[in-house]
Amino acid sequence: MTTVGIIGAGNIGSALAQGFADRGYDVVIANSRGPETLGDLVSSVGERARAATAQEAAEAGDIVVVTVPLKAIDDIPVAPLAGKTVLDTNNYYFERDGHIAALDDKKTTTSQMLQEHLPESVVVKAFNHIPAADILTGGAPAGTDDRRALATSSDSDEAVALVTRIYDEFGFDTVNVGPLSESWRVERDQPAYVVRQNRGELEQNLARAER
Repeated sequence: MTTVGIIGAGNIGSALAQGFADRGYDVVIANSRGPETLGDLVSSVGERARAATAQEAAEAGDIVVVTVPLKAIDDIPVAPLAGKTVLDTNNYYFERDGHIAALDDKKTTTSQMLQEHLPESVVVKAFNHIPAADILTGGAPAGTDDRRALATSSDSDEAVALVTRIYDEFGFDTVNVGPLSESWRVERDQPAYVVRQNRGELEQNLARAER
């Protein structure tokens, strides 16, 4: 049985915890305030979930989701994530994170920043451009007409394949944006950000993105 570590228990992290548990994964979830504050969430998710520290979630996960504010990525444990695939849900909100010159100047992307912090991990963009509430309600079986699509991006083909499988399990088609350097196309203020779109519409929105 695959275990998913989730570092971050906000709206996205909580929705993914429920979604993974509902699909038969074991979930180990952490936040910045300590596992003792996650009792209600763990009880809600069910018996497949347990609370832990970020270090423990990183160690336990066969795959790990990082879903913390961008300003907190330097606190993500590095060593226990070595060799693992890390799903990055992050977006840059300067109002929350403070201004980051390299992002303001379009010299990097949020996922590239996480990859730099985790040099021995494989970072892949996932679930960053869908409202949290839609993660559990917006999916549909494969082959459904007008099925919603989500984008992913990674420097690893294997990581893209993993997220493609996960998206399908959650009920979404996948569009591969390409390497992490192109992941800006699906971030905040771009046409593909937090709108419902099928595969063709997502491909068009990605092409319309401007930096």
